[in-house]
Amino acid sequence: MGQITLKQVTKSFGDVQVIPPLDLSIEDGEFAVFVGPSGCGKSTLLRLIAGLEDVSSGSIEIDGAAATDIPPAKRGLAMVFQSYALYPHMSVRKNIAFPMKMAGVPEDEQTRRIEAAASALNLTDYLDRRPGQLSGGQRQRVAIGRAIVREPAAFLFDEPLSNLDAALRVGMRLEISELHKRLDTTMIYVTHDQVEAMTMADKIVVLRAGVIEQVGSPLELYRAPRNLFVAGFIGSPKMNFIEGSEATSRQAHTIGIRPEHIEVTSEGGPWTGRVGVAEHLGSDTFFHIHDTGLAETLTVRAPGEVSFRHGDKISLSPREDQIHRFDAEGLRIA
Repeated sequence: MGQITLKQVTKSFGDVQVIPPLDLSIEDGEFAVFVGPSGCGKSTLLRLIAGLEDVSSGSIEIDGAAATDIPPAKRGLAMVFQSYALYPHMSVRKNIAFPMKMAGVPEDEQTRRIEAAASALNLTDYLDRRPGQLSGGQRQRVAIGRAIVREPAAFLFDEPLSNLDAALRVGMRLEISELHKRLDTTMIYVTHDQVEAMTMADKIVVLRAGVIEQVGSPLELYRAPRNLFVAGFIGSPKMNFIEGSEATSRQAHTIGIRPEHIEVTSEGGPWTGRVGVAEHLGSDTFFHIHDTGLAETLTVRAPGEVSFRHGDKISLSPREDQIHRFDAEGLRIA
């Protein structure tokens, strides 16, 4: 079991309130991702759940039982940090075993859990090595293994992939997602990377200045962002925003259109512009379009074989059924 409920939880440091009253429910077995820009409160919120920070007011429940005043070690949660925090003089086996040893778990049970975790994380062949003999991705798996053997009600990940290079991040992202499917255990994952959020989460919690802007599945946030902040944060490249007559004609203060929902042709579209920088990624090309009279720059996603040169005049056709409308307060117009 791993249901976690926050009721009117707040956090203040002195006179500064970093988490205003907040309600949130994470269901048993869910993979929830807290995402938002730096300083939005996502790591603080995770630390409140873990018990590493004291709640200023409100309550936290784990599986329906009050947990607000329970010390971290007794909450039944396991946390994986950005830093691996492995003991360099210990083998992988001893690093994984350490929390069980401190908890007084019998040695035969320790062995069973270590072998099961190592098998799940492809670490069986590395159990007798030391951290210095492992790659960054392998060291992060050891840190995850140390959490797994505690058999927690939920796993808490605080930007665990930030220290890895791009290729390792992708690989570890897939491994953590696969691990969630195998263990069927609640996971809460903090990241500033919306691509990680979109590809890993069952539920995304978008935060800004300690406030939850929207909660939903990745596709819900992509298709129906509640406001301009969520619309601009979710999606890569980010959504284009247009004000002025184009928005007014659609009874909106601002309209948004994603790069993949604009067709690029040499002529015939309702909008025109000139090609600036083109980012060729093989299967896709991202064109940055200037001189549209709509916005300083429009980003357009086109098939990789489409070839326009810098300075070419082109035509743009937005998909009308994919235009998002927002009012003067930045809220979505249904």
